[in-house]
Amino acid sequence: MTLHENIKNGIKESMKAGDKVRLEVMRGLSTAFMNELVATGRTPQDTLTDEQSIIVITRLAKQRKDSIEQFTKGGRMDLVEEESKQLAILNEYLPKLMEKEEVEEFVKNKIREVSIIDPTKKGMFMATLMKDLKGKADGAMVKSVVDELYK
Repeated sequence: MTLHENIKNGIKESMKAGDKVRLEVMRGLSTAFMNELVATGRTPQDTLTDEQSIIVITRLAKQRKDSIEQFTKGGRMDLVEEESKQLAILNEYLPKLMEKEEVEEFVKNKIREVSIIDPTKKGMFMATLMKDLKGKADGAMVKSVVDELYK
């Protein structure tokens, strides 16, 4: 069963359980999946691959994190709590991200592999790194690790 199909089943289960927060998140995911399908020229009846689904879920999780940050700055703790609950549900469907130590090791190996030492080429190096680490590590953490290693 694909992740997309799991989300569809999650809607039914949330309705039966009466879990309004989970139901809202599941419906939002379903809508985001349909929008992604239409944007890629497919019909809403098609299903996304797990990789495509993870990209969509990651995008929604990032939006929640940004909202939490903004609501915290604005002192809206009620909305922070709501967004945090939704983020926790989204994180259930995302693969576990790499820890900082794992990212450091990966970056060091990649530096040896491509032998880019020139700090002016850091942007090109980041682009190749993010292709390899997309969906596996947080981009901001990867950037901070690369910045540390290129000092």
